Amino acid sequence: MAEHLASIFGTEKDRVNCPFYFKIGACRHGDRCSRLHNRPTISPTLLLSNMYQRPDMITPGIDAQGQPIDPRRIQEHFEDFYEDIFEELNKFGEIESLNVCDNLADHMIGNVYVQFREEEQAAAALRALQGRFYSGRPIIVDFSPVTDFREATCRQFEENSCNRGGYCNFMHVKQISRELRRRLFGRYQRSHGRSRSRSPSPSYRRDNRDRDYRDRGEYRGSGRRSGDRHGRYDSDGGRRRHGSPRRTKSPMREGSEERRARIEQWNREREERHA
Repeated sequence: MAEHLASIFGTEKDRVNCPFYFKIGACRHGDRCSRLHNRPTISPTLLLSNMYQRPDMITPGIDAQGQPIDPRRIQEHFEDFYEDIFEELNKFGEIESLNVCDNLADHMIGNVYVQFREEEQAAAALRALQGRFYSGRPIIVDFSPVTDFREATCRQFEENSCNRGGYCNFMHVKQISRELRRRLFGRYQRSHGRSRSRSPSPSYRRDNRDRDYRDRGEYRGSGRRSGDRHGRYDSDGGRRRHGSPRRTKSPMREGSEERRARIEQWNREREERHA
C-alpha cells in the first residue's frame, strides 16, 4: 500500500494531494481546492506571485489606452524586468533558473520562479524579500514545491502549438534573448571553469541543456533601451537603429541614474528591516 501511494503521489490518480500544486506550485482553485496543497517549509525554489506586470495586462498586444503595442517594446519591458530581478536575487546565491510565466489565468499571471543552487540561499532570499515592495506593489514570496521545470512547463507552448492559449494550466515560460541569458548566467559558467574543484551540479547541467531559451526571430540581435522600465516608452522605443554599433554593456549598467536609484531603494528597505 505504501509503495502504491508513493507511486501515485502528485499524479491525477492521487485523490488526496493536488497534482497541479505539486507540479507548478499554483492551483486555479486556490484554497478552495478539494485536494491538499502541501506547502514546503524549505525548498531551493521560490515563487514570487503575480510579480511581473506586463504593459498589455488587460488585452494582449494592447496598452491601457487601447493602442497597439509593438511586440519589441513588450520584450524590452520584460527583459529589463528580468535583469533587474536577476541582479537582486543573485545577491543571495547562485541562480540555476529564473522563469516568468506568460499565462493569463489569475493564479499564474506574472508568476516568477527562481531556483537557487542551495536551499539555504533560497531561505535567505525569502527572509530578505518579505515585507518589501517592487514598483509600488508588495512582493508575495513563498517556497515552491517545483524543482523540475520540465514537468511544470507546457511543451506545446515551446513548440508554438498550445491550443489553450494564455489560460493553459501549465507554465508558458516567457523567453529571454540568448544574449541576455549568456550575460546573466554566463558568469556562473566562467566561475566554474576557473575552479576545477567545484563542478556544476547535475541539475545545473540539466537546466542549461533543457532550458535553453530560444530567442524569437523578431528579437534576434536587437539592442536594448536604457530608459524607463515599467511601461513608459520613448517615441522610438529606444531600439538600436539599423547599422548603429551594438552596445557592449547592459542598459541597466551601474552608471545609470535609474539603476542607482533602484539599488538605493533596495538597500534602504534592507537596512530598515535590520534596524
